Amino acid sequence: MKSQEWINKTEDYVLHTYNRFPVVFERGSGCRLYDADGKEYLDFSAGIAVNALGYGNEKYTAALKDQIDQLTHISNLFYNEPLAEAAEKLVKASGLSKAFFTNSGTEAIEGAIKAARKYAWTKNGSSGGRSDLIAMEHSFHGRSLGALSVTGTKSYRDPFEPLVPGVKFAKFNDIDSVKELVDEKTCAIILEAVQGEGGIIPAEEAFLREVRRICDENDIVLIMDEIQCGMGRTGFWFAWQKYGVKPDIMTAAKALGGGVPVGAFVLNEKLAQSSLVPGDHGTTYGGNPFVCAAVKAVFDVFEEEDLVGHVKETALYLEQKLDELVSEYVFLSGRRGIGFMQGLVFDGVKASDAASAALKEGLVVITAGGNVLRLVPPLVIRKDEIDEMCAKLSKALETCCKIG
Repeated sequence: MKSQEWINKTEDYVLHTYNRFPVVFERGSGCRLYDADGKEYLDFSAGIAVNALGYGNEKYTAALKDQIDQLTHISNLFYNEPLAEAAEKLVKASGLSKAFFTNSGTEAIEGAIKAARKYAWTKNGSSGGRSDLIAMEHSFHGRSLGALSVTGTKSYRDPFEPLVPGVKFAKFNDIDSVKELVDEKTCAIILEAVQGEGGIIPAEEAFLREVRRICDENDIVLIMDEIQCGMGRTGFWFAWQKYGVKPDIMTAAKALGGGVPVGAFVLNEKLAQSSLVPGDHGTTYGGNPFVCAAVKAVFDVFEEEDLVGHVKETALYLEQKLDELVSEYVFLSGRRGIGFMQGLVFDGVKASDAASAALKEGLVVITAGGNVLRLVPPLVIRKDEIDEMCAKLSKALETCCKIG
């Protein structure tokens, strides 16, 4: 079947909740994707920051094949070896205490919120009234009702009201707006160290440090969402490590499984001892042998190839090349981001038009809020591939000049 036939079949049978690009990807290799008609693309989206190892990594693929031959699922009523190994890797990388594996980033957020509320309930009793959360404007934490409740884009929330009560939104990087919302009912503050969907906006160190101080002084739980910005993307295992501001709960997903659907939330010792207990939380599939084999393999490849170090070094070159594009095109008003999580800010031209034009040039890029072109490539990307990306993107931007 040709691409259009697959597209037609999808539209016939799949609920239309995504406005998909008209491309049917069939296979991948390294940082390349190939569609059903044989066209090659350079991938700078990594499945929305998921495919950190690119495509076809031999060690990763072998680990999944081996686990399929052994055991894929048994439920959390029993122990399994990959779970123990994956949890050890994640806990040691984060410097926190205990991990809980989920099926997605959204579920990790749900678990983190429950853990924070249970901690407040345990410390203050059911009549203590500490259940409110402070989230950030323009944040994104997921599409389930709980995760949507702390997502700071009103248009996402409005059709599904009423959501979880007791959520208030502060301005990101504005500490006074946070202080104005903190009261005796606040149990947690949730934020991203680098806002992804909101437009690739890094936190300011002074802001994060002050949020941490407020949480410490008021026994408020600090939740850091590392679903997109974590797992090496910023040149650190997790973005908060760049700032030296440690959360009480951290969420992870996306690159954690390298393409296998898995998420996690990780708690410090205080929360691990005083929040969730048997009966409070669970999952049928979360932490099964198959996904945990993937998580362990991802960590193994990261360590063997020093991908965190590679990002830290190579990202400087990516930033340089993107800054050159900003200086060349008048409708690019700036670049922002950290590591391999970068955004080009468009002014007067639609970033979505640039993404479509880039696809025609054989380059996969995506957008983010605030009219931003988002570049989140596989972490194995090389400098010569960055040069190739810039050449393809330049051609796409020339198309945008004509549109504008």
